[in-house]
Amino acid sequence: MKLSTRLSLAAVVGVLALAAAWLPSGASARQEQRQRIAVKPTPNASPKQQKDAAKKTESASNAFEETMGAADRSIPRELLDRAEAVAVFPGMLKAGFVVGGRGGSGVISRRVTGGWSAPAFFKLAGASIGPQIGASKTDLILLFMNQDALKGLLEDKLEIGGEASAAAGPVGRAASASTNLTLDAGILSYSRGKGLFVGLELKGAVINPDNNLNQALYGFKARDILTGTNKVNMADVPPSLINFPNTLARYSIK
Repeated sequence: MKLSTRLSLAAVVGVLALAAAWLPSGASARQEQRQRIAVKPTPNASPKQQKDAAKKTESASNAFEETMGAADRSIPRELLDRAEAVAVFPGMLKAGFVVGGRGGSGVISRRVTGGWSAPAFFKLAGASIGPQIGASKTDLILLFMNQDALKGLLEDKLEIGGEASAAAGPVGRAASASTNLTLDAGILSYSRGKGLFVGLELKGAVINPDNNLNQALYGFKARDILTGTNKVNMADVPPSLINFPNTLARYSIK
């Protein structure tokens, strides 16, 4: 056999050996990809959880609508347009005498191109010490004005007045003279009282994600709902929950 023929056969054998070595690896990669797809979290909310989530988003939407509908006392549009995210905790219970407590649950949507994200569910709890007496239910609205404020929100918990500074947000036409406020405070707070209560501004409250509900509804934790691109496709959001981002979009969209 000629040398050139032997070299050609050796080359063919080498190619076949390389192909044999490559194919298992390729098959393994395809199997791993199928496994990743198979274990992707899926929503599994019970009827009770779905009803609870729908009630919370409806209450949050109504609270925001009522706040924005207050003549000359609403959240200024120019501030809302600069907000990175909006949180609404409707019907937050406050009670106390000298030492007070607060608690409630609500939803948060983050600004995305052309609108707002699917609502993520959070809880708020905390205590304050000061001259206070009485009990009431208050609608609390928080504007997260920059990335630093958002970063704290996306951790396991956010303490207002601890890691994040908050200031009482200006209302109505007064906002034109309050530009520095948005630069100094990462969070602006607004409240609507539904009963008699005299106390301090929001301080010492802790915001935690309600990931039991988030994962049941979406298959994702709050951090994943509010970050990344297309983590939760708006077309997949239950109709009963879409009212909150749609409400925000009626007042601020860009």
